[in-house]
Formats: sequence, structure tokens, C-alpha cells
Amino acid sequence: MSVPVRQQAAVAAYIAKQKLLGRKRYPLVLMLEPLFRCNLACAGCGKIDYPAPILNQRLTPQQCFDAVDECGAPMVAIPGGEPLIHKEIGEIVAGLVERKKYVSLCTNALLLEKKLDLFEPSPYLFFSVHLDGLEEKHDEAVCQEGVFKKAVAAIKKAQEAGFQVNTNATIFDGYPVEELADYLDECARMGVNVSMSPGFAYERAPDQEHFLNRKKTKAYFRELFRIRDERGSKWTLSHSDIYLDFLAGNQELKCTPWGMPTYNVFGWQKPCYLLGEGHVATFRELMEETDWDSYGTGAYEKCNDCMAHCGYEPTAADVAFSKPWKMLPILMNGIRTEGPMAPEIELRAARPAIDVHEEIVAAKMAELEAGNKRKTTPSGKVRTLIDNV
Repeated sequence: MSVPVRQQAAVAAYIAKQKLLGRKRYPLVLMLEPLFRCNLACAGCGKIDYPAPILNQRLTPQQCFDAVDECGAPMVAIPGGEPLIHKEIGEIVAGLVERKKYVSLCTNALLLEKKLDLFEPSPYLFFSVHLDGLEEKHDEAVCQEGVFKKAVAAIKKAQEAGFQVNTNATIFDGYPVEELADYLDECARMGVNVSMSPGFAYERAPDQEHFLNRKKTKAYFRELFRIRDERGSKWTLSHSDIYLDFLAGNQELKCTPWGMPTYNVFGWQKPCYLLGEGHVATFRELMEETDWDSYGTGAYEKCNDCMAHCGYEPTAADVAFSKPWKMLPILMNGIRTEGPMAPEIELRAARPAIDVHEEIVAAKMAELEAGNKRKTTPSGKVRTLIDNV
């Protein structure tokens, strides 16, 4: 694990407070999506399949601040879409840093060099640059040549300017594990931490053939960590040891979907960042009215293959805090890459998947249409919400 000590201490203090208050459910990271619009169209992405009027929506800085204050999580991740397209992103980040939130601004880095002057280096801010592997693999994943080189150049510029920079990688089926190990070695040479997660099977992603199931995920990560041990590689991974051990099949964990709640142009998304099956107006409604027991691996078909960090890192954090002795075998012996795996969750009782995407989109489009009619000027022209990059 490679998370700054200051951040670890802040999160531990926050968890301790929630435990003392007797709260069963509490967030660790707010996933704040200020827009869905992106300047790439990756094959594995399910976040950009919306009509243009929805892609043109933006959260205001005040909406972002209100969501952060309402949620109360100590960390805020800003994914998208591509956040750097938002022309008020500098103001948004500055407001979150002023609140002493640990901010991870997720970006494909195509605009990072151009936008660096919008930000100031801070122990509360780091850029998380999307890199799904080395040049050939990454450019293939984002469906555009030259993106890897631009991203690496932007990482170096940001580091030179004093910013903390991480990378994030989504792992898909068919990616040779040796090549991923090479990528992690290269990230170590670049001096960046890495977060990585098995790709979630977004139901509307263009590429539906390359999402890992749980069995493949566990075998894959066991092989990855075996290669690390053989090479003596020193990767700096932005994950808890419990979560990494879970990826290798050595931990029996259940998802904590409320651990990383999402706020976006629709409102508070039910039930989690990866799965949108409705929205509510307030964080309290999300926490109190969502039927949490109906989601998760073994409970819902859409969740059956998920091992993504946004659901399982909060679980791992709770285990590390509540049962610290479970850390000892990992700290003493490392991640086990051989032998029996932890029992798998039974899937046969999972309720069938339902598709509510079209219904959600139709409701939002009707809302926008009604709003546009109210905003129509006397000349009949409608004000738009499109930002200029």
C-alpha cells in the first residue's frame, strides 16, 4: 500500500468517529461527477452513452460544494467524463482543498498541461491519470493513437510543477499479465502510484467481450503478484493490503456500495458509482431509502462479477480498522499466490437484472425539455449549457 501517512491518519480518525457515533453506514469517498462529457470514447466506458443535452449538463461549483458538505466523506474523487473540460474545475478543486478534503482529480491528461495553471500544488490534491497500460495497450483501450505519449508528457510536466500524480488502470480480459507487470514497473520508474481495478461490465459499454469474471480476476492477480515477487519489483499501489489480497482470492469480502456514493447531474445515484438504477435529491435519502440488501455479489445479477475498488475498498478499510489482526499475515508474508482460495459467494439466489437506463434517460430529457421551455428568450432562442474548452 502507498497512501500518504497524513491521509491514512485522517481516514482512520474519520472511521473511528463513525464507529463511536454508532453509524452502520457511512461514506469514505464521494465520487463527484461534474459532467459526463468526455474528449475520448473508450470501448469499455459506460459513462458517455447519453443524449447530447445530458452530456452538455454541468454541476455548478456550489452544487459540488453542497454535495461534499452534505456527504461529509474525507476524500473526494472527481471522475467524469473528463473533468478538465469543465471550465470551472479550478474553482471546484480549490473549494474542496479549502475544506481539507483529499481530492483525486481523474483525467485522461489530454488537457492537463493546458490546464495546470488552474491549480496549486497541495497535500490535499493529486491528479489521477488514466493509463490502461503501456503505449500500444492504452491507445487501443481509449480507441485513439497518441494518447499515451500525451499523457506521459503531461505527467512529467505536472510532477515538475510540484503536483502529486498517480495513474489509474482498468484491467480487462485478454491483457497479458506480463505486460501489466511491465506497465507497473514503468510507473515505478516514473515515480507514480497506481490504482487498478477489474473492469466493471457496464451494460451499455460498446465492448462487452472483455470484462473479467471473479474467477479469472483472482487467478490473474495471483499471477501478477507472483511475477512481482519473482522480479523483486517495487510497485507503489494506491490500495489497502486487504483489497489487494482480496483480488488475489485470499479474502472473503462483501461489497460496501455506500462506501463511495456518487453525485452527478442526475442527483445522488443509486446504488453506487458503477451501477445507476435511480437517483434521489439528498444524501440522506440515498442512505436511508436505498434497499442496500438487494445489491451486491450474490444478491443482484449485475453485481455478480464485480470486484471493483469502489465497492470493496471501503469493506477492506473497515476490516483493517475493526480486525487489524487480519493484516498480520499479509504484512509478514506478503500476498499469497498459491494454495486454496477463500470461499466464493453463492450466486444462484441473485435476483435477475433489470434495465432502467432508458427510463432514467427519458425522465431526465423530459426535465431538461421543460426547463428549456422556461428559459426560452423572447426571440425564441434557447440558452445552452455547453462549455468551451
